[in-house]
Amino acid sequence: MERTAFSSLAELEFANLPGELLGWVDNVVFLVEDWPDRETLEGLGIDDPLDLLGLYQGNPLTVRSVDWGGELPDRIILYQRPIEYWARADGIAVADVIRETLVHEIGHHLGLEEEDLERLEAREPQGPEPA
Repeated sequence: MERTAFSSLAELEFANLPGELLGWVDNVVFLVEDWPDRETLEGLGIDDPLDLLGLYQGNPLTVRSVDWGGELPDRIILYQRPIEYWARADGIAVADVIRETLVHEIGHHLGLEEEDLERLEAREPQGPEPA
């Protein structure tokens, strides 16, 4: 998929997230990169670049104080090639993997732990209900 199409799809998926989630997203920029770089993988203890679909970099809302401000925006990076790979491997739409990744990374922005993120992701709709 071309980068512009992937980015447009990511923007659409972000815009369609529930308002209760979007209302908490503050001072965050979203980026798309092909692959995580070696330094990022090593810093996270990840060997296979296919194992990292997204990354949150910043200060979660839970650690910010009333004096917080004037900071550079936090970043959420979507890694296009691993997302596309897992969509193919799992037989699901790229949009669904993007959505799951966005929810996960926004959860980090909110300061959620991994087990809380798993519960949040489980609540997210996975597409239209069968008729």
